Amino acid sequence: MNSFELFHDCVKDISLSPVFQSMDKFVQHGDISTMEHTICVAYCAFNLARKKGLDYRTTARGALLHDLYLYDWHIKDFKKRPPLTHGFTHPAKAAENAKKYFNISDAEYKIIRNHMWPLTIFHIPPTKEALTVSLADKHCAWRETMGTYDNSPLRKEIKKYISFIQSDN
Repeated sequence: MNSFELFHDCVKDISLSPVFQSMDKFVQHGDISTMEHTICVAYCAFNLARKKGLDYRTTARGALLHDLYLYDWHIKDFKKRPPLTHGFTHPAKAAENAKKYFNISDAEYKIIRNHMWPLTIFHIPPTKEALTVSLADKHCAWRETMGTYDNSPLRKEIKKYISFIQSDN
């Protein structure tokens, strides 16, 4: 079983769901959707967790749901825009949505809730898996923002996975 097959085996109930796939309509960074961003974070965190002997299944599942806030935080219309505190508040919203739509474990909840540390100073990742996701999120966001992700082999793999899960629905 290759890496993407093992990854998909861990997260298929989430990645194939309409709720998760609705994140494709929200922008995360530049031309990257929130769905693509979370898959990138989840896949990177999954591979690091496997390499370090951590619980890669929990890591992948928590990472895939870490930005399940389900709104566009880029709206320019001030009346319709989410709070300017999005960076501080979205982990709680994503964790709440993950509990609402998916059967997540306490460890997965903690990954989602604590992924924005150190910005959310009092929500320190309590496990190595949670810290792995927090770091993978920053790594992926940096690459997406700086443009090094745009034409990368990683993006090509993520795009293939997105085509696969969208064709499976």
